[in-house]
Amino acid sequence: PSAPRHTNRLAKEKSPYLLQHAHNPVDWYPWGQEAFDKAKKENKLIFLSVGYSTCHWCHVMEEESFKSEEIGEIMNKNFVCVKVDREERPDVDRVYMTFVQATSGGGGWPMSVWLTPDLKPFAGGTYFPPEDGVHRVGFRTVLLRIAEQWKENKEALLENSQKILEALLHLSEVRAQGQESPPPSQEVLDTCFQQLSNSYDEDYGGFSKSPKFPTPVNLNFLFTYWALHRTTPEGARALQMALHTLKMMAHGGIRDHVGQGFHRYSTDQRWHVPHFEKMLYDQGQLAATYSRAFQISGDEFFASVAQDILLYVSRDLSDQEGGFYSAEDADSYPTATSREKREGAFCVWAAEEIRALLPDPVEGAAEGTTLGDVFMHHYGVKETGNVDPMQDPHQELKGKNVLSVRCSPELTAARWGLQPARLSSLLQRGQERLAAARAQRPRPHLDTKMLAAWNGLMISGFAQAGLALAKPDYVSRAAQAAAFLQRHLFDPGSGRLLRSCYRGEDNVVEQSAVPIQGFLQDYAFVIQALFDLYEASLEQSWLEWALQLQHTQDKLFWDPNGFAYFSSEAGDPSLLLRLKDDQDGAEPTANSVAVTNLLRAASYSGNTEWVEKAGQLLSAYSERLRKIPISLPEMARATALFHHTLKQVVICGDPQGEDTKEMLRCVHSVFCPNKVLMVADGDSTAFLSRQLPFLASLERKDGKATAYVCSNFSCSLPVTSARELRGMLCE
Repeated sequence: PSAPRHTNRLAKEKSPYLLQHAHNPVDWYPWGQEAFDKAKKENKLIFLSVGYSTCHWCHVMEEESFKSEEIGEIMNKNFVCVKVDREERPDVDRVYMTFVQATSGGGGWPMSVWLTPDLKPFAGGTYFPPEDGVHRVGFRTVLLRIAEQWKENKEALLENSQKILEALLHLSEVRAQGQESPPPSQEVLDTCFQQLSNSYDEDYGGFSKSPKFPTPVNLNFLFTYWALHRTTPEGARALQMALHTLKMMAHGGIRDHVGQGFHRYSTDQRWHVPHFEKMLYDQGQLAATYSRAFQISGDEFFASVAQDILLYVSRDLSDQEGGFYSAEDADSYPTATSREKREGAFCVWAAEEIRALLPDPVEGAAEGTTLGDVFMHHYGVKETGNVDPMQDPHQELKGKNVLSVRCSPELTAARWGLQPARLSSLLQRGQERLAAARAQRPRPHLDTKMLAAWNGLMISGFAQAGLALAKPDYVSRAAQAAAFLQRHLFDPGSGRLLRSCYRGEDNVVEQSAVPIQGFLQDYAFVIQALFDLYEASLEQSWLEWALQLQHTQDKLFWDPNGFAYFSSEAGDPSLLLRLKDDQDGAEPTANSVAVTNLLRAASYSGNTEWVEKAGQLLSAYSERLRKIPISLPEMARATALFHHTLKQVVICGDPQGEDTKEMLRCVHSVFCPNKVLMVADGDSTAFLSRQLPFLASLERKDGKATAYVCSNFSCSLPVTSARELRGMLCE
């Protein structure tokens, strides 16, 4: 390839998203002092563009506008142009997204915001087409109008931006009012259940018509609601809603039936046509949720979906050093000679391709039946393609098929006169052959940035699957990733986490020149991962690190006046607002996860101040939890754990002994959301024994592994049979 015509400052960055824009004619700056100084010195507005490397509409806006010489010239002449990767800097993204949502009623990426030289926003939106259309003003027009306004009405603009900032401060405040106490748990749980139940799609599962996101936070809430209301009709409905949703998602096109893993969301009600990018945070949460579904139902189908997800992550999103990459793109070149990328090109199929790949005659079926016939019937493949034109505005999927299970295996088997086991092996052969054919296609872009927070979610996914599915290999993979975090995303000198690291030249893990410090989300998700990993591996060093990080999180982010944690540290002059997130969405909000972390930390340390903090945090969100808990299902779930007090399940025994292992298998096989597990092996010098002196008074009965269920540090009578222990866990 010829040398690029343009190179800007983004060429020195590590973020894959910023590097994608390093050769635009736009004179991009990364977020930082150099750009801010230039804006002040030249008295220019800042144009801030925020996105991420696997964002489809970010690619579209780059192709249409940021690669245009003419538009680039307008931008360079009138603005200081700044690019931000929202996954690297969620704090910057959140401040300006709060503004865009408040002023336009919507939000999303790419986000386009115009700021005064002192970083105050006054105009913004998301994607802009390059030229004016019937319904939308074009990007060129917006740029010229805003540049004109700055020339003509500078004072009014500055005054207006100050008013906007004050309104945003007021709008985004989350704090406890006076002596507010945590909201009553039962009321929050019942309201959240009712709100989810009212928005539930009885046919296809999920909690909206379209688009449909997996939102594991909703499903985890429903599992906990069921566990606390097992004998009521509401409890039964909660479980049915969660399991049905998980089944429909796993049958739909949102799941990659050839290459495993889940796409980001479905554009339709039936989970059929997805937006094809795959995000690490979805894989981590869904692996844990499908493992829980198996633990509760005993249905092997859910276990197989969890295993599929972990196979995908191990194969396609894993760094050789042990960390996990962030995402795979939706867009790719249909063939090696294509000039233009298309969404979903890597994943979709024409009917004739499948026929050509699967010509084998099927023994036992009617004469002339091929493997292709059976496969196409099962996955809803049509000769003319199975994508509704309404789901394909750019005609990128015309004549193509998104594989989606349309019949139960029993119905497909009956249709062709086959035994179910035979059908299963035929479908597997078909999947393997399609996977081999797909491996010849150009792969989508891989975002090899490694984020502490998302690695935390993935460690939890591997650890919880290892527990529920009794797969030690998964627990080892989780431990390998935790060791990676300790090596590459933790500064032992300061005790602080870093946000991100990168795969550099020769696959070496690199850090940026000025490392980005960890945000609240990084601490909350990593601490949760370490607790999950301790329960799966019983390795006490993970516990020790979790408690150390909890102290650091308290010091850096806690709001002693209004309670709860800020999303970012104090002391960054370029951040206009220190916010507290208030919505569990595709990922849970860090404060929601922090409540459960605090309760677990208290159980493992005996430090009751952490229980008090959990109560204060809940009181800061009290009004929202009472009125619209559906916006915080993970925090609503945590209110139950706060009010019910966590059970400390202590197994006294030799961790290698068969009797101890039997007790542990029993604990791992029961879904009990309000418990923490610990093993007391009699070593008085071990970390746990030093934290919890009461463990020394618990004895093995008749020399056998013995279980105690303790609450508030008073314990049940000892039991030595797994059956008795199961009964106590399910109470």
